[in-house]
Amino acid sequence: MSEKQEQIFSTDDKNYLPVFNRYKIVLERGDGAYLYDINGKRYVDFLGGIAVNVLGYNYAPLVDAISKQAAKIIHVSNLYYTEPQANAAAKLVKLSGLDRAFFGNSGAESNEGAIKIARKYAHQIDAEKSQIITAWDSFHGRTLATLTATGQPKYHKGFEPLPAGFDYVHYNDIAELEEKISDKTCAVMLETIQGEGGVYPPKNDYLKKVRELCDKHGALLILDEIQAGMGRSGKFFAYEKYGVKPDIVTLAKGLAGGVPIGAFICTEKVAQAFHAGDHGTTFGGNPLACAAANVVLDTIPNEKFLAHVEEVGKYFKDKLIDLQKKYPDQISEIRGEGLILGAQLSNSKKSGVEIVNECMKRGAIINCTVGTVLRFIPPLIIENAQVDEVINILDSVLGEVN
Repeated sequence: MSEKQEQIFSTDDKNYLPVFNRYKIVLERGDGAYLYDINGKRYVDFLGGIAVNVLGYNYAPLVDAISKQAAKIIHVSNLYYTEPQANAAAKLVKLSGLDRAFFGNSGAESNEGAIKIARKYAHQIDAEKSQIITAWDSFHGRTLATLTATGQPKYHKGFEPLPAGFDYVHYNDIAELEEKISDKTCAVMLETIQGEGGVYPPKNDYLKKVRELCDKHGALLILDEIQAGMGRSGKFFAYEKYGVKPDIVTLAKGLAGGVPIGAFICTEKVAQAFHAGDHGTTFGGNPLACAAANVVLDTIPNEKFLAHVEEVGKYFKDKLIDLQKKYPDQISEIRGEGLILGAQLSNSKKSGVEIVNECMKRGAIINCTVGTVLRFIPPLIIENAQVDEVINILDSVLGEVN
């Protein structure tokens, strides 16, 4: 370990709030799908800043747009119009088939805004129409409302009393939802593909049936595409794969290729619930973030780009299935769509965290979620050759376990 590295560890450990279990590397720069630490070691990145760096690192058009916008103006109040924000909102409206967009700074803010506008909309119909149903094992953010919406009790402990009006059902269980939903339900809020909960796509027309139940009871359908959206599934919005259209969709993560931004997009009927002063943000939708978002929104929706995600995603999934067949005692299932994939571990002599650490030593950055699922959410620009790098490293780590 270099002296500089030790100094950075020491400075951070002394001064930063200890809410992250950090890995003992200091990352300094990136290029394409690769990251480099301060000692010059290269890593192939299959975490992508947790699904954020969709265009990889040092993508020239993105760097150029950010530089040019920074030289003009970085921030102004939302009391004024800016061209980058107007253009980005128009692109999201067109891509989503919805009617109005709002920009914040993060996924949690996007979901918070979606919850607020859904409640305001429902309140106009019936003051008691307030129930929001979400899924167990979901993840929607870390504000008080969004961690309550998150169906994982471990995130709730110590933050009580939590906001009222949230109930939970098991994802893909339409019968359970049918029992819980009523005319007092304001909204059903689901990740189109569950990410943090272990990479679970919807099954058997589940989302279509959810849409039907929402329509029956006058409830809004909110789809959280913060992790699964932005082309990651092989479609720009993952809900396009499943033949449904939400009333509200939320985005963040990859929307500006690494610059902080979030958004929610809604139908006109929902948008009319908000009036001036009902919601707002200081930094959200600033010119710098929107200039970056415009590059991403001009790149990912391209048919060739999305076809690449589908193709390399299928190649990767097939390679993971081959690993599962080779190590059936360690990998029980491969799940996911496009470039949001998960490998379910079972009875492994090494934990998911240990496997992640072993891969990092060999030059691959991957992730483990819920303790037992290796999650892969790399930059969308990866090629088959980089898939092979990660598969070979995983093979060597799992082979050692055997």
